Amino acid sequence: MNAPSGLRGYRARPVRPVPAEELCEMCGVLIAASHSHVVNVEVRGLMCVCRPCCLLFAQDGAGRGRFRAVPGRYLYDSAFTLTDAQWDRLQIPVGMAFFFRNSALGRFAAFYPSPAGATESLLPADTWEEILAANPAVPEAAPDVEALLLRRRDDRVECYLVPIDACYDLVGRVRLHWRGFEGGGAVWEELGDFFTRLQDRSRRP
Repeated sequence: MNAPSGLRGYRARPVRPVPAEELCEMCGVLIAASHSHVVNVEVRGLMCVCRPCCLLFAQDGAGRGRFRAVPGRYLYDSAFTLTDAQWDRLQIPVGMAFFFRNSALGRFAAFYPSPAGATESLLPADTWEEILAANPAVPEAAPDVEALLLRRRDDRVECYLVPIDACYDLVGRVRLHWRGFEGGGAVWEELGDFFTRLQDRSRRP
């Protein structure tokens, strides 16, 4: 399966454990297992960096816009609403997906985790605009570095604003732990752990 253009740089990296001595991909210094990330907007690449290098690109326009620091905001919109018909029109075949503004394309892109990695769904612009208009409390996601993560649960849809690297953490968990046709118990335990921690750290705007 070929990677969609918006994610080719992200998906090029195999899922792997962080080595004992990870190096900043900008300056080469040692960094901890828990470290910052910067997006290379031109190639859609997610780079592991030290905190000082991350801060260099925290302001809009830094590095002529080529690099953008991934922020640390986690928000939850408890009033978010989305109908079954709207979800069907989004063409998302699973119960979770994330949406971010691709600055190179000038539009939102939609992806969902799958055993093959992040899979793009064609996003009808009118449907997405309708959903955002019906949910004015949804915080605006910074282009390229933040995403709206939606999860269908029982009779509602949960909406989180998260850093883009959290979405690829989710994608990596699915890809690494999926077994067989239905995924197996391990992947659902991983997803449960992911969303439990996400709920704990997300604040209400």
